[in-house]
Amino acid sequence: MRTTQAPEYPLLTAAVAATEVGVTPATIRKWVQLKRLRPAGRQGKAFLYRLEDVFAAERATRRGT
Repeated sequence: MRTTQAPEYPLLTAAVAATEVGVTPATIRKWVQLKRLRPAGRQGKAFLYRLEDVFAAERATRRGT
């Protein structure tokens, strides 16, 4: 029997991740389009993101990279 472990980090929707970082969900989607951020999973049709990845994308945007 195969068991699935829960991730060690919470996965957040674009709306929740955007609120945590102080941007809009559209900004999260833009970062994905620009390849600054990759979804870490899915819940139904919604992409999920690791908060640390979202903060890294925000820092990269501020640096202009």
